[in-house]
Amino acid sequence: MISEKEQAEQLAASALSWIAQDPDRLGRFLAICGVGPAEIRERVGDPAFMGGILDFLLAHEPDLIEFAEWAGVEPSFPMQIRPALPGGEDYHYS
Repeated sequence: MISEKEQAEQLAASALSWIAQDPDRLGRFLAICGVGPAEIRERVGDPAFMGGILDFLLAHEPDLIEFAEWAGVEPSFPMQIRPALPGGEDYHYS
């Protein structure tokens, strides 16, 4: 059985793929997270960075809804799974 942490990391990896498909969205993501395109590959294995990807989605509802439709998940799922990664302590789904 896959752990919540693994689910969160997989969802974040999917979100990163989705973000990268739109140059404007990718530019916004890079500006917010403060990394360059080359550094993303190095950071993908970092659970804290993966949590930041989910934070990016959760901070902008239109992106969250569009991603959820693209990924085939409920819009609430990223918030439900966010606490499984570092920095997610502030997200409490109820």
